[in-house]
Amino acid sequence: MISKKLIWTILFLIVVLSSVLRLWQLGNVPPSPDWDEVALGYSSYSIIHTGKDEFGKFLPVVLRSFDDYKPALYAYLTIPSILIFGLSVFAVRLPSAFFGIISVVAVFYLVRELFEEYKYKDYLALISSFLLAISPWSIQFSRVGFESNIGICLNILMVLFFIKGLKKPWMLSLSAFFAGLSIYSYQSEKVFTPLLVLALALIFRKELFSLGRKYVFFAIIVGLIVVMPMAFYILNNKAALLRVTGTSVFSYQTELLKNNIQKLEWDKATNDKLGLILDNRRIVYAKTIVEGYISHFNLNWLFIKGDIARHHAPNMGLLYLFEFPFILLGIYKLIFGDFDKKTKLFIFSWFLIAPIPASITSGVPHAVRTLNFLPTFQIFTTIGLISAFQFVSSIKYQVLSIRVKYLIFNLCILFFIFNLFYYLNQYFVQLNYYDSAEWQYGYKQAVDEVNKLQGSYSQIIVSDRQPMDKSYMFFLFYLKYPPQNYQEVSEYSSGGYGANHFFDKYTFKSIDWERDSVKKNVLIIGVPSDIPNRVPVIKRIYNLDGTEAIRIAGT
Repeated sequence: MISKKLIWTILFLIVVLSSVLRLWQLGNVPPSPDWDEVALGYSSYSIIHTGKDEFGKFLPVVLRSFDDYKPALYAYLTIPSILIFGLSVFAVRLPSAFFGIISVVAVFYLVRELFEEYKYKDYLALISSFLLAISPWSIQFSRVGFESNIGICLNILMVLFFIKGLKKPWMLSLSAFFAGLSIYSYQSEKVFTPLLVLALALIFRKELFSLGRKYVFFAIIVGLIVVMPMAFYILNNKAALLRVTGTSVFSYQTELLKNNIQKLEWDKATNDKLGLILDNRRIVYAKTIVEGYISHFNLNWLFIKGDIARHHAPNMGLLYLFEFPFILLGIYKLIFGDFDKKTKLFIFSWFLIAPIPASITSGVPHAVRTLNFLPTFQIFTTIGLISAFQFVSSIKYQVLSIRVKYLIFNLCILFFIFNLFYYLNQYFVQLNYYDSAEWQYGYKQAVDEVNKLQGSYSQIIVSDRQPMDKSYMFFLFYLKYPPQNYQEVSEYSSGGYGANHFFDKYTFKSIDWERDSVKKNVLIIGVPSDIPNRVPVIKRIYNLDGTEAIRIAGT
């Protein structure tokens, strides 16, 4: 057995490690905020100064933002850090880092509760917590202002207080509070959290119904009160689910069904009755959703390459390679090992529910929408590690006077160290160089230059076509443009999907050099293809790999 003093000491060191990995160079790695980060930051900045978002909505439950209607919780959580540190990249990312650290601590307590009767529960809890602390998946989204990282922390806390509430019923209300709050964090939580709550209620129904009715009833009331503003908003705003419908596989009917229509015509011409059934559009949709779900168990995605560059370190997956054999062993041991049946059922329910929200969307597999996989992978890995350690420790063979078990232990430790330091190098050293363009690098440098030059120009035109789409929000963010002034034009100069963007002397649009360059006293900021090579350029801004990102020219 491990002493309590040693447990708390190790946990403290794990928290310190997780804090360093999430806070060190937070404002500089990744090298630039993406558009969602600056949008959340500016919305928070606007609420601080006016009590309204950039559209003039008073204390909104949902942010219209780029017409993607983000749940507003992250913007409110950013208020304290912006008040302390000002409107900056560090301030916007700090809440995510903080909740990432809290998740590491919460997992320790959650694992101890779930595996209360397990002989090695303290080891299991500490190692699971440690693995989450160094997890590439967790670190990636704890170091950027992504709302999904708040959602995973709230869900872990919800489960923790539910399990504790089966012994201390008053804690069920805390569980309900965190479950309700999770709905305000990220779109995926609107699906994942209710399913996880349902799994908890079904699996632990006997223990739940043995409690006093007043505790269960009060917890339900707390949950409903917390969720009510969001439910009211969804029911009364047609645009509330625009982001969900926009990313759904059902919104890509033309592309999805194009080949299928040809098959159906052939089936009708040949009277192929089986083909008519299998090529029915409902079957096609069902097949697409199932394929989307299964794609999240793709080993290449998980361990080797991930998805888009902003979701992982260069040449790294979302999980360590060293975890792979232990995950498989851990799953096997959890199924067939001597663990509490309800604990087994719940962890596998969590694991299998996690990909459901992403499975009905396009662009799968998707690391952000399935962040709720954590901490199940870490729990599987830890169970596998403990089982492997027990087996290897029993080996008594020797090779050339060297005990085989020590050889295996040393090889495993060396591979772990290599895998860990390779990841740290890829993230903290290589990411900025290789992926700065993916992180919309160059806006801060552009705004700094514009601040020096704007007094000499009557109009400033900024490109808003890829990769500078949504450029207006970066300028609002870095200029710290007064929100009360922007609210006067935001209804006609904000949002997304073809909106015209402008404020003061700034106009954000696709640059037509032949037309825009004939105007006098105009400063033009665009991608290299927007401004011809023959034109004298005031400033060239380069990505960190040396490629040109932005050009600034004047007329």
